[in-house]
Amino acid sequence: MINGTELSLTIAHIVQRLKGSHLHSQIERQAKECLHQPEIKLESLREDVRSFLKTSGGHNNASFCYTHSLPPSHPTAPPEHLKEPLAYMRKAQASWEKRVFKSLNSMSTELGVPLARMRPAVEQKELANKWNEMGTDEPDLSRFRPVYAPKDFLEVLISLRNPNHDGSEDVSARSHWGLIQVPLNVRDIPQLRQAYSELNLTTGQLGIDDHAHIHPESHFLSLSCLVVVEQDSAAAQQYSRQGCSTGLRADLWALILNSTNQPQDVMHYEQLKAGVIQHDLLVDNLIYKDVKLTASNDDYYFVFEDFLYQVLLCFSRDTAVLEHFKYNSATPPKSYIQGKVGDEECAVVYPPNVCVSVCDFVGMCFFSTVAPLCFLYNEPSKLYSVFREMYTRYFFRLHSISSSPSGIVSLCLQFERLLQTHLPQLFYHLRQIGAQPLRIAFKWMVRAFSGYLSTDQLLLLWDRILGYDSLEVVAVLAAAVFAFRAENLMEVTSLASAEAVLADLSTLKVMPLIQIFLFATAI
Repeated sequence: MINGTELSLTIAHIVQRLKGSHLHSQIERQAKECLHQPEIKLESLREDVRSFLKTSGGHNNASFCYTHSLPPSHPTAPPEHLKEPLAYMRKAQASWEKRVFKSLNSMSTELGVPLARMRPAVEQKELANKWNEMGTDEPDLSRFRPVYAPKDFLEVLISLRNPNHDGSEDVSARSHWGLIQVPLNVRDIPQLRQAYSELNLTTGQLGIDDHAHIHPESHFLSLSCLVVVEQDSAAAQQYSRQGCSTGLRADLWALILNSTNQPQDVMHYEQLKAGVIQHDLLVDNLIYKDVKLTASNDDYYFVFEDFLYQVLLCFSRDTAVLEHFKYNSATPPKSYIQGKVGDEECAVVYPPNVCVSVCDFVGMCFFSTVAPLCFLYNEPSKLYSVFREMYTRYFFRLHSISSSPSGIVSLCLQFERLLQTHLPQLFYHLRQIGAQPLRIAFKWMVRAFSGYLSTDQLLLLWDRILGYDSLEVVAVLAAAVFAFRAENLMEVTSLASAEAVLADLSTLKVMPLIQIFLFATAI
């Protein structure tokens, strides 16, 4: 039971986080509007405003958004515990960041390219004029190299060890088959069945039943229309668990993420755009190279090349994202102005929002998490708003070291445990021929399958990520893919041949695979 002091601290903590957010401005606007209602009396103003907010949905959406955005923690917990409770995880993340930042600084020194510079007036005017045609540029980016590759990040995860854990105490020898050797609690199939009960074989699913005409899409569409009209975030999330109707997916996702496109949101986007035009960052070149190497050569995404540049360059300037690092194991890197290295008064965060600096700049996260959203949103400001919420709520966990159940460490461990427990012969065979399953599946999971599944199937998968507020389903799908191709994989004799069997996932149907693996696997 929370005592009075703790309750006061918790309330103050929530109010502090609420200030300056989109939700705060929405509730404030609704409160001002209600003052013009005839039923609002001056003598009972406080109670009448509360009652109005409850009936208008503001109260429910506030409860929903902060239930999902605030990490479970004690209000007086040390800041480092809010970021990550396990010391060895914090140490590993700090070491990884140091390695990445050193690589970035070395590149700046070797190439003679400053981390940031003011663009000359002529260059600013030129960029402003071609803002919507940046894809036509062909800059020479051959000098710029990736800061790291996905396999480098995987090696760091493999090397993780808890100094307080004795691995010899493990009951099963299978625990040593996998590459991830940290003692984290991950759910097995019986627990997953309970947690993901709406995905069972008897419940209607968009992505299955609409194609089989068991439950026509019109059935799902009528429900989603009702949810959108009511503007109920919690109902939208619950609905998303069975898949979103194609025509209303954009509205439902925005509702779940509390992402708006109000005048203040558009103004914020324009301010970020102005920042891009005024200042050139070293990471801009890496973003350009990322998009050129990926989107330009992708049959689905090449048409969105301009959108990708706009969103990613703006994201690298968004200081509002810094708040997110209070609850993320990653730490903003600092640079020092005027050459005063070590002087905290001259320290500045670089890039301004820093999410960029802790990811693989080329081809691992940003392109893959923005591009699918381009199919849903055609306004850059709205696209940006949704991407920022998606990344800071979910996808950042795929690129930082933490003990979160949705973090990449837990997902890798869960994937290996599912395969070891339910397909032990396959796992042992692949291990014996030097084709550890995680080395193949890691690239899928670290990009949430973006770039591997067809777009319609990827969006169905992401529906469930938002619906269950968890990335666990990514690990489940990775294990389901191996189960689906198990017969062919048992015949391979090398890592190369195993990778060939799993090279093309574009024809797979996401929901049948997940359903069969979770609910038709013998326990």
